Amino acid sequence: MDRNDLLPIGELARRTGLAVSAIRFYEDQGLIRALRTSGNQRRFLRSDIRRLSFILIAQRLGLGLVEIEAELSKLPQGRTPSLADWQKISRSMRVAIDAKIQLLTKARAKLEECIGCGCLSLERCRMNNRDDRAGVGGTGPRFVLE
Repeated sequence: MDRNDLLPIGELARRTGLAVSAIRFYEDQGLIRALRTSGNQRRFLRSDIRRLSFILIAQRLGLGLVEIEAELSKLPQGRTPSLADWQKISRSMRVAIDAKIQLLTKARAKLEECIGCGCLSLERCRMNNRDDRAGVGGTGPRFVLE
């Protein structure tokens, strides 16, 4: 492997805009892997710039670290992912993102109904849980996300 393909953690931080501590955190979480020099210094593949960028974008899209880790685990280790590798992840993420969009759209509509109706009445409110009827179905919200 060419030494020019390896970056010290400070350079990776500079190139990604992440703090060194954030890079260490992602490494601890198994999202990226460092190689070690004979002096035990971390070196990262140049392709880790893309992996870290992917993590930042995925987090902004609302994916959690577990979901991000699952997607990154599909990428090859030790080589720069190809266009086909990234396209495979993109297709997989598209399904999850579309599901989140549907859920958010539905939640927004329900919240607008509730807040926008103006009834301010627990007697007439469609989201009212009179006598805790929804409690038999378990914990968590029932009416907004149905």
